[in-house]
Amino acid sequence: MKIQPLRDRVVVRPLKAKEKTRGGIVLPDTAKEKPQEGEIVAVGKGKVLEGGKIRSLEVKVGDRVLYGKYGGTEIKTKEGEEWLIMGEDEIYAVMK
Repeated sequence: MKIQPLRDRVVVRPLKAKEKTRGGIVLPDTAKEKPQEGEIVAVGKGKVLEGGKIRSLEVKVGDRVLYGKYGGTEIKTKEGEEWLIMGEDEIYAVMK
């Protein structure tokens, strides 16, 4: 599925939730936490400033990012994948 976010929005593919704890306990679906880490799949053209200029985004496709637990809007692709659309300001950090 091709999707092009507008302005300063990005599309993020969340990483899978952890299946086990560090101690080896298998977690049921109801106990898994929402992931807060994902990979940028698509980016918009940038933020429109007051003078009409466009400031490009600091993130790019392929970046691994951290975001808020309840950030973004969930969408489902034709293939059944769950992605998030969020503003650049909802991203807390880029992991290097």
